[in-house]
Amino acid sequence: MRLLLALITAWTAGAAVAQDCGPDAPCDIDGGSYYLNLPEGDGPHPVLIWFHGANSNGGSIHRSGGLQRDFLDQGYALLAPNGQTRAGRNPERFFFPGRDGSGRNDVAFTFAALADAESHGNLDTSRLYASGFSAGGSMAWLLACEAGDRLSGMVSVAGALRQPNSTDCSGLVDLPIMQVHGFADGQVPLEGRGIRDWHQGSVWTALERARNANGCHSKPDQIDIDEDFRSRVWDVSCTRAPVRIDLHDGGHGLPPGWTGRAKTFLENAHSS
Repeated sequence: MRLLLALITAWTAGAAVAQDCGPDAPCDIDGGSYYLNLPEGDGPHPVLIWFHGANSNGGSIHRSGGLQRDFLDQGYALLAPNGQTRAGRNPERFFFPGRDGSGRNDVAFTFAALADAESHGNLDTSRLYASGFSAGGSMAWLLACEAGDRLSGMVSVAGALRQPNSTDCSGLVDLPIMQVHGFADGQVPLEGRGIRDWHQGSVWTALERARNANGCHSKPDQIDIDEDFRSRVWDVSCTRAPVRIDLHDGGHGLPPGWTGRAKTFLENAHSS
């Protein structure tokens, strides 16, 4: 944690302050850039950190009707860091490695972006949540593992904790965790898949780490099935925070209705 704070301090010291950026233009700081969308009102606003998928950018927060309807319009600030660039690729398309060997400490960069964002809006960092899609969902897992003590909850969509990864996931203790995943996902299968010298990681293994960190039984406390999702929930048996997975029948994507379910989970877990 001391190393993380030192990196954040170093990045923040060189960050651009009070620049003209936000919904339509990225905010540039040392090490990269991020997008910020502030809700109406004076705040302080709870914050949802959103990690985009591979070959995309943080501007995706402005193209998501669900994030706007269920978070921005409900008073949440949306902070979307841009990932890392790749040599020879489109400079407006980024990625989050989410594993050891990364060229940038994305966890430290995320908090440097958050510190800079506080100069643009009145943010309530005591209500800080993280989410992301695909590679961004894997990044949300990494952020939770390494700095979950600074978060109030995490929701990963179609991503898992990648390997190799040396994190001990101590940040999962006391952190509400929700996974949304497609049963037919072949891009990021529930079991993950090997790609060259790394592995996407297993959703089941990541959830097991979350349950162990929060003192949950291995058997779900509740199983719910509706028209759109099949849910397995660990809450009553947990001595710390709840864990759940919501499966849908689709493949690799953002299923309709996920944002409303995620917001309900995060707020219920925060208030309990």
